[in-house]
Amino acid sequence: MKSDNLEIKEIFKGLVFSEDELKLIASVFYKIIIKKGDILIQTGDKVDSQYYILEGCLRAFHTDKQGKEYTIHFGIKDWWMTDFTAFTSGESAILTLEALEDSIIYAINKDDKEYLHNQIPKIDRFFRIKLERALAAFQKRILSGISKSAKERYLDFLSTYPDIEKRLKNYQIASFLGITTESLSRIRKEI
Repeated sequence: MKSDNLEIKEIFKGLVFSEDELKLIASVFYKIIIKKGDILIQTGDKVDSQYYILEGCLRAFHTDKQGKEYTIHFGIKDWWMTDFTAFTSGESAILTLEALEDSIIYAINKDDKEYLHNQIPKIDRFFRIKLERALAAFQKRILSGISKSAKERYLDFLSTYPDIEKRLKNYQIASFLGITTESLSRIRKEI
């Protein structure tokens, strides 16, 4: 389903576009309505799209050879998600991207995204800033994982994802924090 101008303006908040630019952008974004439990990317897939979350909640996770899941991050309204390693390198996906609730997302493929970068320079800057912020967030997450206690990581989670806790299963939060569900329950009782 093609996108409309109002939602394009929502995706690129803060940017002003001409009518021609809006038409060009709308022509390369596809609106997708997904149901809870739907898988957008499966480990091993070829990944050629990035997704903007207009409504809903997604989870990116890795499953090891023993079947244990490691949640890398959650995506909520106004976030961009994909398997960035696969998207940028052309390698197979190392993550699974799952809808945790009914969601409305917008997809853009790699070639169309590159085309927009070249045709509308302010979009190139927009994505560069988003990427820099995402890299900084991942860097903080790595440092938190190696230097903070489980309780501190949980408090960081609550700060980063306000109002999301009630929408997730305990094992998903525990997986994100790198702890057991029992440890998560213990931390919640302490707080």
